[in-house]
Amino acid sequence: MSRIGKKPVVVPNGVSVEIKNDRELTVKGPKGELSQTFRPEVGLRYDEEAKELIVDRLFETRVANAMHGLTRALVQNMVTGVSQGYEKKLEIFGTGYLAAIAGNVLQVRVGFANEIHKPIPAGLEVKCPDQQHVHVSGCDKQLVGQFAAEVRAIKKAEPYLGKGIKYEGEVIRRKESKAAGKK
Repeated sequence: MSRIGKKPVVVPNGVSVEIKNDRELTVKGPKGELSQTFRPEVGLRYDEEAKELIVDRLFETRVANAMHGLTRALVQNMVTGVSQGYEKKLEIFGTGYLAAIAGNVLQVRVGFANEIHKPIPAGLEVKCPDQQHVHVSGCDKQLVGQFAAEVRAIKKAEPYLGKGIKYEGEVIRRKESKAAGKK
């Protein structure tokens, strides 16, 4: 039994839900619209009176048990995304390291010979309030996290000087450099 899967997903005001074939879910809200088709092991129901989405397990198998909690978590992320949205913040440290937006492309300079150009996917909003910060926001949690991880992977913050790209609030464990002439 999945403890997470048993909980209903509360749908806030201003969010509309449409279910097709007990598996296809479309959620519309003030931040955008998301739709997804789920596995055949689970079914979806919408309770109009309580304004709750309920995820049902259709079979009693091991895979159905695993998909029960996963589907409920994905549905919760969809509802939260269209009502509140998601945001990831990145920081860039290093002399001459900077980020800028030109059209639909994020340009990053992090010590390589060439500037890195990262196209911004549709459905995401990327802002650079200054040259050392990048804010990625959108209604799709997976897309926001994936794009932020790809930008961070361009040049992760290294442990000796801390130069590179890191998430806001991320702590980089610093290493001591080699001491010269120690005996």
